Amino acid sequence: MMKNCVAPLAALLVLASCSSTPAAERPNIVLIMADDFGYECVTANGGESFETPHLDRLAAGGMRFERCHVQPLCTPTRVQLMTGLYNVRNYSQFGLLDPTATTFAHLLKRAGYATGIAGKWQLGQGKDLPQRFGFDEAYLWQHTRRPPRFANPGLELNGEAQDFTNGEYGPTLVNDFALDFVTRHKNRPFLLYYPMILTHNPFQPTPDSPEWDPEAQGEKVNQHPKHFADMTAYMDKLIGRLVAKLDELGIRERTLVIFLGDNGTNSGITSQFKGKPYRGGKGQGTARGTHVPLIANWPGHIPAGRVNGDLISSTDFLPTLCEGAGVQEVPAAVAMDGRSFLPQLLGRPGQPRERLYCWYARNGGPTASVEFAMSTTHKLYRDGRLFNLASDPFEERPLEAAKASGSDAQAVRALQAALDQYADARPEHLSKPTADTPRRNRKAGGRKRPKQNEQSEAAASKTRVE
Repeated sequence: MMKNCVAPLAALLVLASCSSTPAAERPNIVLIMADDFGYECVTANGGESFETPHLDRLAAGGMRFERCHVQPLCTPTRVQLMTGLYNVRNYSQFGLLDPTATTFAHLLKRAGYATGIAGKWQLGQGKDLPQRFGFDEAYLWQHTRRPPRFANPGLELNGEAQDFTNGEYGPTLVNDFALDFVTRHKNRPFLLYYPMILTHNPFQPTPDSPEWDPEAQGEKVNQHPKHFADMTAYMDKLIGRLVAKLDELGIRERTLVIFLGDNGTNSGITSQFKGKPYRGGKGQGTARGTHVPLIANWPGHIPAGRVNGDLISSTDFLPTLCEGAGVQEVPAAVAMDGRSFLPQLLGRPGQPRERLYCWYARNGGPTASVEFAMSTTHKLYRDGRLFNLASDPFEERPLEAAKASGSDAQAVRALQAALDQYADARPEHLSKPTADTPRRNRKAGGRKRPKQNEQSEAAASKTRVE
């Protein structure tokens, strides 16, 4: 079992000791994250509008989770995923990860893993930032610049710009790099973090679409929501291509593959889910914005065909990867925020979390625009709104926490305790307005928070580049 460091909370940058586990026994790790892809989009979860055969096979041969929740937007989720810490502790502004942060790449690299990242970056423009965050190799979009990402894209290999003009497709190029990375490192443990460019808008044709135009330039041509289905199918195809390469290399049985989404589906996409229309909710604090697919597959280790109902947070991935890799120590605050779900993956009960916490402000600043604690049955916002998720999963009928009784009252007490735990967790240097902080989030002071307004937050996010 993973041993948590006992250093004080102020010392967040605790070095991981090298693993004592023999390299042959440590799994390769492939962590795949789709962009703007909610729980309802996977056929194995009950989705009825899109084709996801490769994801469905991973689920059938492994484990899928029904209650994985992340942040409502991309950068906040990426920061939580990579550091194992809730945003309240270290999220400063959109498009940036604190250059002093410790990531899962640092920890696995110190334990002897080859580390690579391929896909969407959006965490700061410093040319050497991926390496400073622990990645040996990086092939990225939106690193030091923001060129087109799909037809005829601009990418960067270890910070060096590469521009393509002969009908290349960005997601395919990134996938080619991923296949090359696992091939070159097949004889030693490796971590491949694959934050995919798909399925984020603009919704444009893929090379498999009838409307594909190899001469298309820029992200304002041939846009239509109907292409989201093509983009989903192509994303699934690329995942299948990577898994097939692991099989071809003979390393599939010693490779843990994990797939999740970074936030809910774009609000312009409505699909069919379990016989009903389901509208995407990216940017919202409800399940439409935070509920994402989570599928894990590791032949011979993860029991096939399992469905898990445990609550999983985006802070849980760092401790899970570290435990799987045999890393013995992790940053101290992770023990408070994240919880390894490796035991569940291996078919054991584990110690499922009873609740999770969310602090979300797109642009950072002193206070959250969305802040809540939730269990599998209830959700309590900092402003006192309570929801019974069992009967009201999309939070359409708010209850007053002060008037709760019975099981609702019990839930309020537990969730309020979780909120109280993080009431003063925002570091002083992050509790100041920035130039990009919305005026409604600039009020500082005590435990009071601005009234949550998810609809306006979501509406604002639709007009921004994310």
